[in-house]
Amino acid sequence: MKSNLKFFKKKKSLPVDKFLQNVLYDKKFGYYSSQVPFGEKGDFITAPTISNLFSELISIWIISTWEKFGKPEKINIVELGPGDGSLIKILLDISKKFPEFNSAKNIFLYETSDNLKKIQKSNIKNNKIKWIKNFQNLNDAPVIFFGNEFFDAIPIKQFKRIKKKLYEKNYSINENYEIKEILRKANKQDLKNIQSFKVLKNLQFIEFPKFGLTEMKKIIKTISKLNGCLLMIDYGYLKPNNQNTLQSVIKNKKNKLLQNLGRADITSHVNFSLLNEFFLKNKCKVKKVISQKEFLIKMGINSRAEIIAKKMKFRDQANLYLRLERLLSPKLMGELFKVILVYKCKNNNYYGFN
Repeated sequence: MKSNLKFFKKKKSLPVDKFLQNVLYDKKFGYYSSQVPFGEKGDFITAPTISNLFSELISIWIISTWEKFGKPEKINIVELGPGDGSLIKILLDISKKFPEFNSAKNIFLYETSDNLKKIQKSNIKNNKIKWIKNFQNLNDAPVIFFGNEFFDAIPIKQFKRIKKKLYEKNYSINENYEIKEILRKANKQDLKNIQSFKVLKNLQFIEFPKFGLTEMKKIIKTISKLNGCLLMIDYGYLKPNNQNTLQSVIKNKKNKLLQNLGRADITSHVNFSLLNEFFLKNKCKVKKVISQKEFLIKMGINSRAEIIAKKMKFRDQANLYLRLERLLSPKLMGELFKVILVYKCKNNNYYGFN
């Protein structure tokens, strides 16, 4: 397909991460620049669009963390990759019930896609929210970062170890415009970075989130400067086992990775052990990684559902508990999604992690 050529930008081969960066984020042809990914009619459904309960509990967690910080007069709230804006919409509603927090909060949405920004603005409609592409202009106040399915959407590198030597997977395009996998010897800097992580030491197949860790360094720098924390929820694993986790979906169905390029979403599973090691290397405090099920139950999602259900008709109750099951079931999102909390401040006590 000649259309494949546009993702290579005149280069015959690209490392996996740079190729996917073009496929997903190119300003003209990229998936996030041209598609509406969210919801039943989109390509995938996220937790905030499954149930408002998820967004409610994250909102309560954010407000409680502000309280744990000593109720500062100003607090920066930054959502990483805000999706369609569903979560922030709920946070704005709940904030009205907490006047002190409501006047203290400054909400920033970290979004690189102009297409998604338009969707978020049409859903949220609040002129006090600021959209940002870096963290340099935050207020001089503590900061709470939150990201749901943020890290999985950042392209990764892939490597194979052959006879103790590391080779990086690339995609190349031939004269018939077909995309093939090729291996190239890993460069010295990538080799050095990979060898610095114990969790990657004995793997024969390695996924390395170079772009993602660069993003995390920016966040660490910000929470170090302002005091604060990062709460991140994503699907992933704790024990790497040489798996290739890249996956593609279109219209809520699995798609072959190299088909429908620019029209299908491509993500990878997050290596939470690697993230944990990375944050500790960078002198952050990290709470033990827990499942989404454990976090939401500790935050009181079942009790909240019972209260809401009392005011509902049977049909609506059934729908509520069906959505709850999707968030909590080990076979669905409950165990597959993990929660990590990273912080650089005096407070060690956070709801959901006690």
